[in-house]
Amino acid sequence: MAANATSRTDAAIGAADALAALTPERLASMAAVVGFDGFVDSIIHVVDKRHSMARDDFDRIRTIPEFAARCGAAANRSANLEMVVRDERFGGNGPLFSSAMARLGSPVTYIGAVGREEQPDEVDPIFMAFAERCARVIPLCGPARTDALEFEDGKLMFGKPDAVQRVTWEKIREVVGLDALIAMVEQAELISVVNWTLSGGVEGIWAGLRDEVLPRVDRSRTRRLFIDLSDPAKRTDADIERAMGLLMTLQGVIPVTLGLNMAESGRVAKVMGVDAYDDEHNRSLAEMVPGTAAKLRERMGLDCIVIHQHTGAGAADAAGACEWFTGPYTRKPRISTGAGDHFGGGFSFARTAGLGLHESLAAACGVAGAYVRDAQSPTLERLVGFLRDLPGPE
Repeated sequence: MAANATSRTDAAIGAADALAALTPERLASMAAVVGFDGFVDSIIHVVDKRHSMARDDFDRIRTIPEFAARCGAAANRSANLEMVVRDERFGGNGPLFSSAMARLGSPVTYIGAVGREEQPDEVDPIFMAFAERCARVIPLCGPARTDALEFEDGKLMFGKPDAVQRVTWEKIREVVGLDALIAMVEQAELISVVNWTLSGGVEGIWAGLRDEVLPRVDRSRTRRLFIDLSDPAKRTDADIERAMGLLMTLQGVIPVTLGLNMAESGRVAKVMGVDAYDDEHNRSLAEMVPGTAAKLRERMGLDCIVIHQHTGAGAADAAGACEWFTGPYTRKPRISTGAGDHFGGGFSFARTAGLGLHESLAAACGVAGAYVRDAQSPTLERLVGFLRDLPGPE
């Protein structure tokens, strides 16, 4: 269904009211186990023209096409592009997703590549603020690195993911212990495994959870699994088909939610033989995105498919709901790196809290919208206020 302006407001207010009603006891029960990557992100602006050699006295290249043109003009020549690091912060799909959930009040246990390189069992100092938000952080190894070139119309992520290849099911069993992991999952209402694209060990982790952990926990307890692929453009069709087949087997032991952005959903749909984003009748995103989510969900048999992009998000679930929510898009975000992870964290938090699909989309868009404006993960109080006075899209 396409949501009109009134239903957008109703969904936002409904989400705000439901979230505001969460008691400390309920929040304490909304435990999550998340993993398993970890990156240090350098947030970078690319210099267009300098006015002086003072560090910040420059005009930046504002758009990706402008940057592409500068790069293209260097063909058969050379170019010297100056990059100014505006911030260095913890990153990775898992830590950013977990930061969103933990800041909202969910007790998060994070397991991943967040250790000191020279002392992998100790949390790297850049992750300490993140660790303080979580109930528990278990480092497996040192983090990978990303240069995030931010522009007004998007971002380019240059990842150096060697470190996260050390994160495997065997490594988790060695460091955490199988019985300890089962005990963590037993208490959790959400499990999330993210960044399949850059982490070669993720499929082994999915299989380990399916075969060694989930069969040994209480199946009567409400528990969900959230999966984020993280831009599989570089992976082959055969890789994607194999990964989707694994997710379909996981659905047999736990309800699976697959989170995608629009580009990812188009690629997955093509591989899975699903018609996506057919614009033959000039349909709007509010029609096409939920429709694609519904087709993909039916084809794969998963519990929920949620698809987000910068202006909004759509989703379909096994209960038959099919929704779109127009988000609070801003043309001038203070930060964009991590917005998709915050959307996923907000959506997972809302679903864990028992919100309906439309209200969960509103909450997720609210988390991402507040994050890009504030350059920090919103608290529950900030999210509720943001939803009650939700900005219109710019």
